Amino acid sequence: MEKVYYKNEIRLGQALKLSGYAENGGLAKAMIQDGAVYLNGEVETRRGRQLQSGDIIMIDFADEPVSFEVIKE
Repeated sequence: MEKVYYKNEIRLGQALKLSGYAENGGLAKAMIQDGAVYLNGEVETRRGRQLQSGDIIMIDFADEPVSFEVIKE
C-alpha cells in the first residue's frame, strides 16, 4: 500500500493533494462531496476532517480504486 508522509497536522483535503490524486483543493473538495472518498472504510464527506497517523484513505475512481496510508514523520 502506498504511504503519504506528513510533518504536522493534516486534513483530508490536504492528504488528497499531497498524495497527488487531487491536483488542487477544488478537485479534492469535489471528490469528497461526491462520496468517492473513504476514511478507514467509511465514506467521509468532511474535507476538513483531521487525520491521524495510520489512517487509510481509499478513493473510488471509476476505473480502479486506490488506497494510501497517511503516516506522521
